[in-house]
Order: sequence, then structure tokens, then C-alpha cells
Amino acid sequence: MARLLSVNVGLPRDIEWRGRTVYTAIWKRPVRGRCWAGRLNLAGDGQGDLGGHGGEQRAVFVYQIESYRHWQAQLKRDDFEHGHFGENFTIEGLPDSDVCIGDRYRIGDAVFEVTQPRVTCYRVGIRTNEPRMPALLTSSGRPGFYLRVLQEGDVGAGDEIVKVGEAEERMSVAEINALLYSSHHPRDRLECALRIGALSPGWRWSFEALLRDEASGATSGNAGLAPSVAAHPVAPGFRSLRIAALDRESADVLSLTLESADGEPLPMALPGQYVALRLPRADGGSPFFRSYSLSGALSTERYRISVKLEPDGAAGTWLHKRIRVGDTLDVSAPRGSFVLQPGHAPVVLVSAGIGATPVLAMLHALSAARSARNIWWLHGARDRAHHAFADEARRLMLALAHGRSCVCYSKPGANDRSGADFDAVGRLSRAVLDQAGVPRDADFYLCGPNRFMAEMKETLAAFGVAAGRIHAEIFNGGESMTPGIANVAARAPHPPADDAKTGPLVSFARSGISAHWNAAVYPSILELAEACDVPVRWSCRTGVCHNCESGLVSGQVAYGPEPLDQPAEGNLLVCCSQPAGDIVIDL
Repeated sequence: MARLLSVNVGLPRDIEWRGRTVYTAIWKRPVRGRCWAGRLNLAGDGQGDLGGHGGEQRAVFVYQIESYRHWQAQLKRDDFEHGHFGENFTIEGLPDSDVCIGDRYRIGDAVFEVTQPRVTCYRVGIRTNEPRMPALLTSSGRPGFYLRVLQEGDVGAGDEIVKVGEAEERMSVAEINALLYSSHHPRDRLECALRIGALSPGWRWSFEALLRDEASGATSGNAGLAPSVAAHPVAPGFRSLRIAALDRESADVLSLTLESADGEPLPMALPGQYVALRLPRADGGSPFFRSYSLSGALSTERYRISVKLEPDGAAGTWLHKRIRVGDTLDVSAPRGSFVLQPGHAPVVLVSAGIGATPVLAMLHALSAARSARNIWWLHGARDRAHHAFADEARRLMLALAHGRSCVCYSKPGANDRSGADFDAVGRLSRAVLDQAGVPRDADFYLCGPNRFMAEMKETLAAFGVAAGRIHAEIFNGGESMTPGIANVAARAPHPPADDAKTGPLVSFARSGISAHWNAAVYPSILELAEACDVPVRWSCRTGVCHNCESGLVSGQVAYGPEPLDQPAEGNLLVCCSQPAGDIVIDL
């Protein structure tokens, strides 16, 4: 008979880790006497990161004493105590290989249902003082599992665990765990898992994504884990493209039309994607990299990028002053996940300044398709002299049956015409959305300077737009994901202070910086990126969760530790990889 050995609870608190402050409730302590199991929590328990832990589907975490003994033997340790793995229930019996999703158990006065395996993160590595632990738990088939509370009640150490029901489909916690995290995703087992009503929504979404990926014919990667920023991977490398035309779009924007130098077709881009350029330095030093959105119509014959001349911008200055028609540039394949989504919902394209480039490509695609969707073009510029693509956008809107536009000038010139050149004075705002008749159930695509992006996201949230309908492209990198880490003042990406100037050169294309790899200082590319304040996404830090999956623009990497499932071809996992020579990463 299975038995509850210990009930463990703990509230979130700050701990110091590698010079950072982590807010976590991974430290659990045994409860004396009985404990109330409520719908969302045990009495006296809490979670520091509600995005990854807690809630109705993850109200109680369970780990087995048999797994404790396994890790004591494997790691040659004898210091583990009840609650050491962050579990609420330390139990005897019910191994992950036997317990199935949907099994129901009575413990004390309460009834519980198994919903999913544990999703491990770096904090269990902190608690056990074993950084490899997130990967070890998952790869060993001993992750533990979560319960939801079907009937609230008192529980306590010594209670028997009595099985009172089960799902029709029998899939164990260990099998469900392997189905997602390993490289083996049989269609029939995915379909079986999705028939289990008790399976939590997050795991259901992952298995649905794997099924869609299998149906599309994808041959690599794990769609159930890869974040949206890692979507649409392409082969690494650069290609020499010839400059076919140079066009001045405004006082500070120059467009470059690029075509194949060898006559071979170019990869077709998706509307909203960008390319990375490899640019030479005037002093003959290592090349530097910049990313530019494609701003023209979709084509396999030519790409168009549009570059703003910034006062201190090395790339913009070089391109504006040095290049001529007929010159060649090294250009990557189009990449990026900020792309126009198919469907019938209204579309609102929102931009400021040079941020018009990716949404202009979307407008080209909608116009070429004679889209019947309701489409809004909302753009902000300083004045007519700095309003790039004005006539082009106006022409494209004419091809749309249900197209509306509103252009705002923050400081219109004396000769700028209201009603002809622009529609309103000021910046894009809630009032502009109301005046333009923008619906809340539209898909919004945003691009512009950082301040503009932050303000528009706040405006749209207050306007009542669902977060899933807001798609954003961020200049100079992406949004970071550092779960549990206390907020610190954002710093612009920079080379590390201790750059040794030797070793492989790691270039972060979107952040516009490069740094030399020093294996003695940085065990992974992730840690080098953190030293450079490059925005990164991570959770497990051991090659399990794929939150750090990013595009590999150029070069090759090695892995240590080896990830449980490889990223898609053309991508890499920065948390457990090291450069095998000079590389360029889409961060």
C-alpha cells in the first residue's frame, strides 16, 4: 500500500545565486500534524513563479522516496531530506513508471488527480546543489508528478494513498514525460495522450504542436518545446548578393535592393522576416553583423532592406557612405518569427519611424493577395521629411477593399499638409485607436523604437486586447525570459569587460556585439551572453526545456551536456552549447 511519508510546504523568498536574487519557494519543510489541501495549494504553501508552477493543474507536487534513494546512490550523497526536491508530498510507492495521467487517489480526507509530470527548471538545481539536476530528473524517467485537488480536505504524514479511479487511456507519467522530452514522438502515442481528459492544458498544447509538426513533414526539432522565437529555422551561412538599386526613402532612410550574384533563386521570405548582414570593418578587423527587416514584396529574385542613418550607427553610416550599385554584401537567409499569421481576423499594422519596414512587407503581402480582411495601417513619424514609404503605403492600401490608415506626425513641418500628408498631430495613442475604429479582436503587429513599443503594449492592454493577439518585433534583440530573477536595470548589450581577445568569436547578430569565447570562464554560450547583457530566454539551463533555442546564423557548435532532444536544424540551444570556431547567433 502506498503511503504519504511527509507533507512539505514553503512560501516564496529571496535567495542569492551567482550574484543575482532569485524569488523561489523551492525550499519546503515538513508540516507537523494535519494540513489542509485546497483547490490551488496546501495551507502554508506558495510558488514564486506562477507561470511555471502552481495553479489548479499543479496544486500539489509529488516525489517518491524510492527516487530519493536512487539519487543518493547515483550522486553518492546522504544529505537529502523530505522536501529537498521541492515536493509537497514525499511518498512511498507509486513510481512514475506505474502512475498514469488521470489516476485518482484518496489521501486522508482529500481526493486528487494526476495531471502531468514535473517540468524541471534551474531552481531544483539550486536546491539540490546539483546544476545537472533538471536534466537528470527528466532523462532518468523520475520527474515526479503534479496533482489537482478534486475534493478538498485534510492530509497528513502516515496517510494511506488509495486509488479510487483512473483514465480509460493508460499512459504513465514516465511515458508522457519521454513522449515530450525525448526525440521519439510516435503519432499514435501523441493521439493517445490527447485523449486523456485529465492531461493539463500546457502539455496538451505541446502534443498538439508535435502532431502539427509531424503533419507538416518537419524532419527536425521539437515543436512541443521550441519557443515561437525559434520558429522558421533556416540553414546557417551567408550568401553574396549584388546591390541592384539604392533608393532614398526619406531624409534618413536608404533602401537597398539586393539580387542574386550567381543567378540562383533566393529563399522565399515570410512577410515580416529579416536578414543578417556581415559587414567589413574599415580597419580590416573582424566583420560585424546587423539585422534588417525585409521591407518589400515577397520575391525569390530580390530582397529589399531599408536602413536608417543613426548619428552613431556604425552599420548605417557604412552602408550610407560606402556602398554603390554593383557592390556585393554577405547576406543570410531570411529568418524570424515576427510574421503575418494566416486567418480572417482584422489586422492592425502599427509602427513608428523605421519600424515600418517589417509591417510594410506584411502590407505588401496583404495587398498582393487582395485580402478581404479589415486592415488598418497606423504609423507615426516626425514629419513629412522623415516619413519613409509614405506614397508606397498609400498605394498599397488602395488595393485593399477594407483598408484604413491613420498617420500621426509628432512635429509636422510648416509645409506638411493635414489630411494629405498626415491625419493627426502627436503620437499614436488610445485616442487614435478609438478614432480609427480599431477593433479589440484584431491581430496587432507592432514595430518601432523601444519606448514606442513599451507604450503601445501598455495602451493595447488597457484597450482590452488579449496578449496573444499582440505580436511585436523588437529592435536590437528580443525579450528575455529569466524566471524568478529579480528585476534589475536593463543595460544595453556590450562586450564583456574581461574579453581575452583570443579564441572563437561569438557574434550576437541582433544585439550587434561580439565577444571572444573563453571556456575557462564561460561553460556555455548562455553564460557569455549574460556577461554581455544580451537578452536571452532560459529556464532549465541544462538542455531540457528548449526555451533558449535560437537561430544559428553561421558556424557550428558542440554540446556539453548533450540535450535530451536536438533543436531544429539551423537552431542551437545556447544553455548547453559551446562554439566550434567563430559563430553568429540570432540574439
